Amino acid sequence: MTPAMVEIAGHAAPRFGPVKDAFAANFAEGLELGARFTLVEAGEVVVDLMAGHADRKGQRAFDEQTLTPIFSSTKAIASLLMARLVDQGKLYYDQPVSVVWPEFAQEGKGAITVEQMLSHQAGLSGFLEPMDPAQWFEWDEICVKLAAMRPIWPPGTSSGYHPVTFGYLAGEVFKRVCGRTMGTALRDDLAKPFDLDIFIGLPESEFGRVADLQRPSGLPDFGHLNDATRAAFLTPWATPGGRSGADWRKAEIPSVNGHATAHSLARVMGALANGGWLDGEDILSPALIAEASRERIRGPDLVLPFEMSWAAGFMRNESVTPWGPGIETFGHSGWGGSCLFADPVRKLGGAYVMNKQSTDLLGDRRPRRLIEAAYAGL
Repeated sequence: MTPAMVEIAGHAAPRFGPVKDAFAANFAEGLELGARFTLVEAGEVVVDLMAGHADRKGQRAFDEQTLTPIFSSTKAIASLLMARLVDQGKLYYDQPVSVVWPEFAQEGKGAITVEQMLSHQAGLSGFLEPMDPAQWFEWDEICVKLAAMRPIWPPGTSSGYHPVTFGYLAGEVFKRVCGRTMGTALRDDLAKPFDLDIFIGLPESEFGRVADLQRPSGLPDFGHLNDATRAAFLTPWATPGGRSGADWRKAEIPSVNGHATAHSLARVMGALANGGWLDGEDILSPALIAEASRERIRGPDLVLPFEMSWAAGFMRNESVTPWGPGIETFGHSGWGGSCLFADPVRKLGGAYVMNKQSTDLLGDRRPRRLIEAAYAGL
């Protein structure tokens, strides 16, 4: 089947016809293997398109049941889980991390607040000292290393994206406050009650639904090289390795290894764009949505080659604008192209997932094209 012959399944409201055209164009230009894009407006699914294949051999359709690895887009879900703790009065963004994690105060980190940690200001973007990549699968060992680590830059002075360590930092605080892992809380509090196909830690029973990935042929352009970038991305141990693919899928690493459908991600982000309401229930108060998504730091990121505006774990659209024109829009993007976003001004939430990865760190042209077409239909 040639790219131009790909059949698109799903639906789009008539005024979003250009979104379907843009989706088809991505396939016609050979940019996709399989993909899905879902848009929710004021709580209603107005676009849900899918096409292509879930496997590299072209024998399995990318359909409503297909789960896709979303990499760093997982951070938006982790940030929502943290915000729910704040909403419940169990945690405060401005309190020091060391209040709930005393060991974290080592090496001058005692004053780092939860919101600084979530906005990538802690100076812990990765480990410079050599380690076995398989150590990432040992949660407690990584948390001990992070607690004992000296920050790579003075905390609070700059942001520097924490691609993997974010999940352990946020996840350990969450576990100490909540008594559960993020993966467990996601399953029990959101996924099961609202029938959401979103996982942090994938059960083996779901493995058959996961799309195969087609890796990119090159590496991203990080723009600048420094210790923060090297620790984050450019060492042999910067990411988990040395274990099976099954071990990776089952692990709970709330920064990088979520699996989800675009439909479920868009429903969550649509709720955050619509006062926190999901299926008639409140998953986050309007006040906390505003607090979680407000800017904590803006400026040249020490790891990513962009000027970033960071909220409490969410990327803000105002600086790089990967998700349409809304300056109040927030969300996250993931390695290879996935993204999810919420625009509370227009009550619009959306998500894009795919299994053919690009090298774009942020603002992949495929979802950008879809989102621009969506805004044109508003």
